[in-house]
Amino acid sequence: MLTQLGDDAKLLAGGQSLIPLMKLRFASPAHLVDLNFIPEISYIREDGKFLAFGPLTRHAEVEASDIVAKVPILHDCAAGIADVQVRNRGTIGGSLAEADPSGDWAVVLTTLATEVRCLGGAGERTLALSDFIKDAYTTALAHDELVSEVRVKIPPKGSGGAYLAFKRAAPVYPTASVAVQLIMEGDFCRDVSIALGCVGLTAIKAKNAEITLRGRAITEKTIATAVEAARAVAEPQSDMRGSADYKRALLGALLQRAIGIAMRRARGEQVEISHLYA
Repeated sequence: MLTQLGDDAKLLAGGQSLIPLMKLRFASPAHLVDLNFIPEISYIREDGKFLAFGPLTRHAEVEASDIVAKVPILHDCAAGIADVQVRNRGTIGGSLAEADPSGDWAVVLTTLATEVRCLGGAGERTLALSDFIKDAYTTALAHDELVSEVRVKIPPKGSGGAYLAFKRAAPVYPTASVAVQLIMEGDFCRDVSIALGCVGLTAIKAKNAEITLRGRAITEKTIATAVEAARAVAEPQSDMRGSADYKRALLGALLQRAIGIAMRRARGEQVEISHLYA
């Protein structure tokens, strides 16, 4: 259908990104191709070393999944997206395909080994998430391609992660968000991945912040150094959610808290968290 209808057609998954854009007249597709009638594309499976998500898997399904509970940062993300109505409609595939710079999934999945399978007229191909999202609202998908599966590698033993976002209210996009996934060996951080959300055109990988923690004991001093490195790489814009300086300060507080929760989870603690609200 995409091939037949041409460039004026858009795919409709959960509609929680596309429909608001249409209401604001930022998107005006001549045709909508509804994916909701295609059977068997909503699922969560453990596939060897990966968790596999069907493109129409709803956020609420991810939130409720016992399989996903093995990777707490994924539950953090799904459980904190907007409100229950949006979580019951919005999809993981649609969220990634829309590539909204204020979205949640891209930030979290940037800290994990994530692959996106794409299916089109020329066949199927698999891209790393870093190659899939090109810019704000821009992905590597050709016009006649769609997301066919999202694959997340299950972190090894000793891993822990956390995703925190600050919002003015539940239904709105975050002012800023932080995802942390690390591997601990005793008090030492063997590996770490940090991503920042809502402070750039795409999720920002805080590589210098990671360097300050990787291979070292995590202390108040190393966390403080990581916080400053994360603030330095952020590219926030002043808007109705806050000034650029406010967002940088907020990032630091979120990162400090997320590192602490990720460490506790890596040590086997069951830590329940929720997003922070104004």
